[in-house]
Amino acid sequence: MCGIWAVFGSDECLAIQCTNAMKIAHRGPDAFRFENVNGFINCCFGFHRLAIVDQLYGMQPLRVKKFPYLWLCYNGEIYNHIKMKNQFEFEYQTKVDGEILLHLYDRFGIEKMASLLDGVFAFILLDTANRKVFLGRDTYGVRPLFRMLTDDGFLAVCSEAKGLTDISHSMSSPAKITPFPPGHFEVFNLKLSGKVESVQMDRFHCCTDEPKHASYNNLEGLGTGFELETVKKNIRILFENAVKKRLMAHRRIGCLLSGGLDSSLVAATLVKLAKEEQLPYPIQTFSIGAEDSPDVAAARKVAEYIGTEHHEVSFTPEEGIRVLEEVIVHLESYDITTIRASVGMYLISKYIREKTDSVVIFSGEGSDELTQGYIYFHKAPTAEAGAEDSVRLLKELYLFDVLRADRTTAAHGLELRVPFLDHRFTAYYLSLPVEMRVPKDGVEKYLLREAFKGMKLIPEEILWRRKEAFSDGLSSMKKSWYTSLQEHIESEVNDSQLEKAAKLYPFNPPKTKEGFFMRQIFEKNFPGRHEWTPHYWMPRWIKATDPSARTLSIYKPDKDE
Repeated sequence: MCGIWAVFGSDECLAIQCTNAMKIAHRGPDAFRFENVNGFINCCFGFHRLAIVDQLYGMQPLRVKKFPYLWLCYNGEIYNHIKMKNQFEFEYQTKVDGEILLHLYDRFGIEKMASLLDGVFAFILLDTANRKVFLGRDTYGVRPLFRMLTDDGFLAVCSEAKGLTDISHSMSSPAKITPFPPGHFEVFNLKLSGKVESVQMDRFHCCTDEPKHASYNNLEGLGTGFELETVKKNIRILFENAVKKRLMAHRRIGCLLSGGLDSSLVAATLVKLAKEEQLPYPIQTFSIGAEDSPDVAAARKVAEYIGTEHHEVSFTPEEGIRVLEEVIVHLESYDITTIRASVGMYLISKYIREKTDSVVIFSGEGSDELTQGYIYFHKAPTAEAGAEDSVRLLKELYLFDVLRADRTTAAHGLELRVPFLDHRFTAYYLSLPVEMRVPKDGVEKYLLREAFKGMKLIPEEILWRRKEAFSDGLSSMKKSWYTSLQEHIESEVNDSQLEKAAKLYPFNPPKTKEGFFMRQIFEKNFPGRHEWTPHYWMPRWIKATDPSARTLSIYKPDKDE
């Protein structure tokens, strides 16, 4: 996890522009650097470093003797960098995983370079010899990237939008700041003035396609055809491979553990592989919740079963309410369910940073979208409709769950790893017949659970545990976080304010007091930037005014049964 920032063609003094890059300093607490580009006096890179791989040569912008005209700033991990290096017999100058981008670009050009990267990444690549600037972002947007381009060709790029909001430029109208689309690359011509012109924006990978890098990595035991036992075995092989490749780190690895299916499978597989790889420390797992919350109890059971050094972080609604504004500022979003679920993740990340030495954190994000884990999938009219919505959710992850997971961990200088969003694992799962992927016998994620049945990886009752909404799972049995939050907001927002909400906020007008309250905080910190949340996350196929699973008639949390 790092913070990247760059400007091309600045009309303002670079020393002043650079102060904007300090707004993302939390992403890289180990070191920072600003570097001007030789021959282009108004172009500059900024970099905040969290050192995970190659402590010695990992500073950026990354430049190597072989390509003195290439400048690379990237945030991410390329899990197949050694495989690609050996495959194409590249001569490395550093041990940095990102060096592979320079060699692949030199050999194959930008599109093939991006499609051969197995990992998560956001990059800014400058080629001064050919006067080109390239931007790119991984398939699911696990690593964030924002861009601002003015009509006269001034380009500014940053890991988070907040690093661009106060950048000055010579245009009279404000420039739009937009998230860079996942799975795409963009090509700019660089003029001698340092200004740019966008000449190409293309997709290099879609989640439903097998990634191009898969052909360079033969996995033993993968079967063909859709016979159930073959499919189950393939799911296990590909999932274990997804976790294994993510062990690449020189810093201590830990895992978030909610006690639900997804994080339990990740944690258990991580512990198994850590033993095989002989990591010199026990895996730490972390759960958060009220002392009597269902998640904390379930996580404790899993941690005992798999044998981790387990930490329980206590959560009170008062603490959650206290950090709401901080969380919204880090998220740069006013989506209700995203904010609600971010509070617990923000507080647990704070604990990990302050009380432990784990820096690389595994998590279960992406599984609900991939395996149709949300409660509302029970109401899908057809298997095809469920499959289509699963792909829609995956394509929108960068606006919601992946955004939450990145910002809440990066806020505390941690690096997130999400094996469920492995390119190859997701492409395989999405290639399966639609009927295999639907909820079955009233149980969501049936196929995933079935794949690990009898493997003794996690306790059977956890393998078949029903889904808790994250913001409900950390709540007390006596009173949920959701209820406590509504009570607080009731005292802050009155009926007449809500009645005027549509007039005050015509774009995505809030329909509830909670939505109004969160929008107010967002607008206070990011006035006029409402397009950063293009729409609210909402369940489908049911009449819903609130995104919480708790408000759906088909949701029965354990505590109500």
